Amino acid sequence: MRHLLFLTPFLLFMACQPETTEHTAQVASDTLTGEQHRPRYHFTPPEQWMNDPNGMVYYDGEYHLFYQHYPDSNVWGPMHWGHAVSEDLVHWEHLPIALYPDSLGMIFSGSAVADLENTSGFGTAEDSPLIAIFTYHDAEAAEAGANDHQTQGIAFSTDRGRSWEKYEGNPVVENPGIKDFRDPKVFWYAPDQKWVMIFAAADRVRIYNSPDLKNWEFQSEFGENSGDHGGVWECPDLFPLMVNGEEKWVMLLSINPGGPNGGSATQYFVGDFDGETFANDNPEETTLWVDYGKDNYAGVSWSNVPENDGRRIFLGWMSNWQYANVVPTYSWRSAMTVARKLELADTPEGIRLISLPVEELHQLRADSYSLEPRSIPNELSLTEFTEWQTPAKEVMLEFVIPEGAEGLDFGIVISNSLGEEVRIGYDQAQQQYYFDRTKAGKMDFSEDFAGRFPAPRIAGSDTIKMHLYVDVASAELFADDGKTVMTNIFFPNENFQQLGLYSENGEVQLVSGTLYNLSPATIAME
Repeated sequence: MRHLLFLTPFLLFMACQPETTEHTAQVASDTLTGEQHRPRYHFTPPEQWMNDPNGMVYYDGEYHLFYQHYPDSNVWGPMHWGHAVSEDLVHWEHLPIALYPDSLGMIFSGSAVADLENTSGFGTAEDSPLIAIFTYHDAEAAEAGANDHQTQGIAFSTDRGRSWEKYEGNPVVENPGIKDFRDPKVFWYAPDQKWVMIFAAADRVRIYNSPDLKNWEFQSEFGENSGDHGGVWECPDLFPLMVNGEEKWVMLLSINPGGPNGGSATQYFVGDFDGETFANDNPEETTLWVDYGKDNYAGVSWSNVPENDGRRIFLGWMSNWQYANVVPTYSWRSAMTVARKLELADTPEGIRLISLPVEELHQLRADSYSLEPRSIPNELSLTEFTEWQTPAKEVMLEFVIPEGAEGLDFGIVISNSLGEEVRIGYDQAQQQYYFDRTKAGKMDFSEDFAGRFPAPRIAGSDTIKMHLYVDVASAELFADDGKTVMTNIFFPNENFQQLGLYSENGEVQLVSGTLYNLSPATIAME
């Protein structure tokens, strides 16, 4: 029988576990009394450390989410694959750790596929196996100075991902002597009936082909002179999307450091792919960013989403390597972004990737409030008449800049009674959106945290659209129907429960607005 409980992911984990250590018992007690900064509806680990999303595959009615996890500490350490499943991308059920380190090394990032034709031979034609593809990291060899300490391995499951067995022939891709040689993303290339693997190799990606997921042959490289090279390349993805009636291929590529606002970020390329090589449509020096915020990294997409759904669904790690190990949470560290639908759009700047929150998030909507059109003065509080009682919010606003106005600076402010605040706005003079967390609360843990971070506006419309998802410790802006996206985290000393609009250097016209309180995500237990 299935029961729905209003629990944080950590509380669900604790409810399902036997009593173990004093540390675990203390964490549970802290949670029951109110665990500061734990999100209401974003995915977080039950406890301890989490980073990159891994192994994202849809199979038999479930979205699988694996993730980089260190179960023994709240800072990065020997990597495992944590595991959770969801039927709707919003409500998650935590499962036991899927992959543990072994004699070949730690389990770094990778992907998973449904081997529907049983090309691997690990299942049957009637019972398709799930195959996880990951990087082995030999820490001892790395410390000794070896350049071949990262290889690619696989594991398989024949029980819907509940248990995993590593392939006895691992590694399936040996290292030719490249220090950073990791993060495989695998997909089925239907035109040639074969598997394609793309992974990061230092400052570029390498592409391999295989008939069976076990035997791989190198095909090509991409990226030596393309995009941004401010840091190490990581966590690639490659998939087709339609635009203007034409199929184009999108390559995602995370980089650390080198992001547009410092530290970690994810760039992308648009072009063509023939199963062996990728050709970039843009000039080599062009750098395009998935998200201009500080806190969306290592994001990749789900494989095997049903054709009748048709979406390319993306999820990112909501942190930044500049401060991920020292943010002020303790029994757990970091969260994932909301799931997003990726599309291509024709813009004044050319073909660009857009991100939109998935419609499944609508089920969290509780109380809603509509705002009448009006001019926005210097400050306008929305808190009193919206009876705002939760830090979990969805805000949808449309503005028009009056004719003749110059230098307007306007947007949304979320704040608390301590005077702490975050501003998400638009700077007319610079034609930039921005996220200002200089007064957001706790910031002394990192000199790289505070700041006002800009993002270019690429939409051509006269209407400024801001769609915002706010949680206890994060805000995600989808501006102009997802053409400009920013994700940022924050840690106020008291939850943000006040909302307002502001306009400086004149008055902006609010055309429409809808506000929602969002319910906590529920967790299903068998």
